[in-house]
Amino acid sequence: MPPVFVQALGWWTPGCPDWPRAAAALRGEPAAPAAGAGRPAPTLLAANERRRAPDAVLMALQVAEEACTAAGADPATLPSVFTSAYGDLAIVDALCRTLAGDPRLLSPMRFHHSVHNAASGYWAIGARNPEASTALAAGAHSFAAGWLEAATQCITDERAVLLVGCDTEAMGPLQSVNASRGLLAVAMLLAPQPRTAQDRAIAWRLQPGAHAAPPLRSAAARTLQAQAMADALPLFEALADKASTTLSLPLSTTLALALTLSPA
Repeated sequence: MPPVFVQALGWWTPGCPDWPRAAAALRGEPAAPAAGAGRPAPTLLAANERRRAPDAVLMALQVAEEACTAAGADPATLPSVFTSAYGDLAIVDALCRTLAGDPRLLSPMRFHHSVHNAASGYWAIGARNPEASTALAAGAHSFAAGWLEAATQCITDERAVLLVGCDTEAMGPLQSVNASRGLLAVAMLLAPQPRTAQDRAIAWRLQPGAHAAPPLRSAAARTLQAQAMADALPLFEALADKASTTLSLPLSTTLALALTLSPA
């Protein structure tokens, strides 16, 4: 396949609320403190919408906005791919508790926030973006599946595509059947051509057979390995390191995504 080019990145966790801090941490360097980071606060949403929006929506829009700003791209012009293994698990827990207790108290707003394309819908509204948006899920391989979808669209349509991955922590009784812990959102702007010499080229192909995920090198990444979006971590470690490398991201038990990173 022709390579795609990473023009900008976004990242949000409670301890590293932006990509520059996260990149340092993923390289094993001391990251600048992020005191008072609190909840994400994407500026594309009005203050009253930010108060109502759940964590998954806020995180997804925060990293999408960061990537667009870093690339100097107009958020209103980009097709997008939003990927999440489970959506907002706190909302799902709240809905399940209500259904188990008194279904008549079910909140239409919470149901609205539980749908899998909630973040992409808020993005379209906040950015006033009429472009196509895809929302998908693939369990533990959701980031890799989202990357494959975004790269395919980028090459096929010969235009930049915004990729956003986001998952939350299992809450309440869901913790007994769902292993996702912590909060993580990532974003990546992929383009068919480089914008600057700082862009990273990624050559890619599908690789048949069973492949294990690459081991995580940094303590910062290992603290997130129980997160549902953790399949993004090996690629973001490689991008933070800026070295030429090859890695495989499993897509299933019989197929993987082989990626080769190099300078643009």
